[in-house]
Amino acid sequence: MSGRKVVLVTGCAKGGIGYEYCKAFANHNCHVFASDVPHRLPDLSDLSSENIETIELDVSSDQSVAAAVHTITSKHGRIDVLLNNAGIGSPGPLAELPLDAIRKAYEINALGQLRLVQHVVPHMAARRSGSIVNVGSIVGMVPTPWAGSYCASKAAVHAISNSLRVELRPFGINVVLVMPGAVASNFGKGSMEKLANYEWKLYREFREAIEERARASQVSKSTDASVFARHVAEKVMMRPAPPKEIMFGHMTGFFRVLSWSPLWVRDLFFYKRFKLNRKL
Repeated sequence: MSGRKVVLVTGCAKGGIGYEYCKAFANHNCHVFASDVPHRLPDLSDLSSENIETIELDVSSDQSVAAAVHTITSKHGRIDVLLNNAGIGSPGPLAELPLDAIRKAYEINALGQLRLVQHVVPHMAARRSGSIVNVGSIVGMVPTPWAGSYCASKAAVHAISNSLRVELRPFGINVVLVMPGAVASNFGKGSMEKLANYEWKLYREFREAIEERARASQVSKSTDASVFARHVAEKVMMRPAPPKEIMFGHMTGFFRVLSWSPLWVRDLFFYKRFKLNRKL
């Protein structure tokens, strides 16, 4: 094991990008720990191989995170790469979306990443090496209507990552911010399932537009998850150090242009794109 990187990936549900990350890093001869919440672990059984182990990990639980990190470091003495991939959708208009749903998005998408960081960093700092890869989103840079909660949680990931990158530099720890565009996965399905629980009042006339936004990343031109994961793994494994940011996937170029555009241009585009220009 001395020459092989030990990689911990969170949120590895089958059909998701995390599942593909595990295979991509294993192909780089890393020893990968594929993690997810207990009820999803059986779905990861076909990932198990010489290069991949599965482990229980709930990013919203201090106890679960501590136990997983202890298990890995006890076995291998280190974690070389932490890939904070676990995340959930949070679709709906901010003026009506329940605060509990918004709170859960922050807990999983932002605080879940920081919880892993706080448990893993002491081990990396002791060795003066390691890479932390935080998965944000292109919509963390350019937020969209009908997904403000999710966009805000990913914007928090961006801010956290940019601060950590400087704070951890004295300890030889790299911080990489990944900003996916539209990547084909089961994410859209999960978002649609959440919408089924809500009955909008102010926005009942916009239900179709809200549902369209929930599915927006899952279009025919969406980047294949395996292609995306291989691209990220290749960049993270670069020597002497990985890049500070990885922006990749369908629509990333367009969103970068939007990020440079005047706010009125951006607002007008989203106003029309997500049917907010209809008369009530």
